[in-house]
Amino acid sequence: MGKIKTFLNLKRFRGRNAVVALGTFDGVHVGHQKIIKGMVAFAKRNGWTSVALTFNPHPQQVIVPERGLRLLTTLAERFQLFEDMGVQSAVVVPFDHRIQEVSYEEFVESYLVKYLKPRKVFVGYDYAFGHDREGHVRQLEELGDRFRFVVTVVPPVDASGVTVKSSLIRELISLGHFDRALQFLGHPYRVTGKVVRGSRRGKKLGFPTANLQTHPDKLLPGHGVYAGKVLLGRKIYRGAVNVGARPTFAEGKVACEVHILDFKGDIRGKELVVDLHHRLRDEVQFADVNELKTQIKEDVGRTRKLIRLS
Repeated sequence: MGKIKTFLNLKRFRGRNAVVALGTFDGVHVGHQKIIKGMVAFAKRNGWTSVALTFNPHPQQVIVPERGLRLLTTLAERFQLFEDMGVQSAVVVPFDHRIQEVSYEEFVESYLVKYLKPRKVFVGYDYAFGHDREGHVRQLEELGDRFRFVVTVVPPVDASGVTVKSSLIRELISLGHFDRALQFLGHPYRVTGKVVRGSRRGKKLGFPTANLQTHPDKLLPGHGVYAGKVLLGRKIYRGAVNVGARPTFAEGKVACEVHILDFKGDIRGKELVVDLHHRLRDEVQFADVNELKTQIKEDVGRTRKLIRLS
């Protein structure tokens, strides 16, 4: 599978016979995957170029900043998920107040058609675009007739009788309903960050941790302990991950700390990629340090059993 080409500016895209998936795609959940996989398969069958068009920042962060939206996937994480599905190019439209005022007709003509020149466009059933979200699937189809591209509308994906949406997954992750969130995502929940100096409490307890400085817009999962995989360079390790305020030590500040199993070394300043696969337990305040150490031992043991590296 080839490495994806990324374009942070539409004007830099150079491609022909583009097949485009349109959307913000935060989370790249199972509904998004249906759109993107359909687009990739169609492009491959015809020998054309598969292109995922996304927005950054998320439109809601510009239109309703007071909501404090947190992202399921940072832009870099989104790119990686696109690449994993075989997308050849990802194009970013910077979202600001100027583009917020662009009509749906102008968006299609001056952005989509002018720079990508699509042969075919894939969108979800509820796709809305342009000023005040006035453009919908029907308008896109009409504009496709005018500018000679075909629109494929992908129906919703239901899981457990619920239509999968990014907003629902954000809520589930925040509340700690992790297994259900992963069912809707269709992949582990990825957290990336730079390793920075922490309190060093983990080392004193016999379980050294890497303290992650994550993207300020990233949605961290509900406070608790998780089991997952840690990607460090080209190697993959098991990881027991604590997200929370460490109430036993009354520290208050929320941190994401990763104990990497079977690893020794100084990784401060390095970038860690952590894929969370299971939620082990809620965050708990322990009576003393010995009780905490006993629980961490159990968390590490469960992580070893749950996470397979082969």
